[in-house]
Amino acid sequence: MKPGQESKTAVLVCMGRALADGDPTLPAFSDPTAFALLPEEARRRVERVRSQATPKGIKKAIEHGFLLRQSKIMAARTLEIDGAIREAAAPQVVILGAGLDGRAWRMRELSDVTVFEVDHPDSQREKRKRVVALSPVAQDVRFVPIDFAKDDLEHALSAAGHDASRPTTWVWEGVVMYLTRRAIEGTLAAIARRSARGSRLIVLYHRPALLVRLVAPIVRWLGEPLRSAFAAEKMRILLDAHGFDRLRDRTVAEIGQAISDELGASSAVASHLAIVIATRR
Repeated sequence: MKPGQESKTAVLVCMGRALADGDPTLPAFSDPTAFALLPEEARRRVERVRSQATPKGIKKAIEHGFLLRQSKIMAARTLEIDGAIREAAAPQVVILGAGLDGRAWRMRELSDVTVFEVDHPDSQREKRKRVVALSPVAQDVRFVPIDFAKDDLEHALSAAGHDASRPTTWVWEGVVMYLTRRAIEGTLAAIARRSARGSRLIVLYHRPALLVRLVAPIVRWLGEPLRSAFAAEKMRILLDAHGFDRLRDRTVAEIGQAISDELGASSAVASHLAIVIATRR
């Protein structure tokens, strides 16, 4: 991300959730927080897509199609992660690179849970301005501002009151692909040290694919270059080395197909995106 600015990819992800919310073709999905968490310009873009058929002009038509496809992908990946959080039922949830995540303000299952939102200070500053319009449903929401490139994750979490002796659900969504292998290893080591037995780890990551190479220049232009991709077995080995046993690992396309044929077809382009769910042994 560019210095002094919130993450542009986090805004795009939130736009996808905002468009998916209320979509009649996605009855299982709901995220009433997404629109409120967006900056004004992004809200206007979402409203334009909601209010019109495919617009005239190549540039506008491409953006329109991209955002609609993004909404289907976001619905599939969000439903999978929400389900994993519910299954774990841990007393603590740590969201790494929280961006414009709204779970602490919409998931009733978190009413007895302390949620730690860990993110870069620039992104977190903008989110905190907008989140005042929402009422949290989590028992407690604690903002943990850190620069992952320089700051100590363990120290920051400890200072925020995270209890390493109690189970934690870790949500690492939309971050790993922007990190080097060294940074990933370092973060996993910190997670492992602060994870009691039975803690759950949820990771969204890229698998090697042609599409990843094609979109790499775009996200580099946004200031967030892609730096990692893992085959499923390589990810299993990596998690195993840090004390986590894989429970399941599916692509977003597979997740969408399991929900409905329509969502499967719409999210087929996301066969490079995978979500692995693992437990601390």
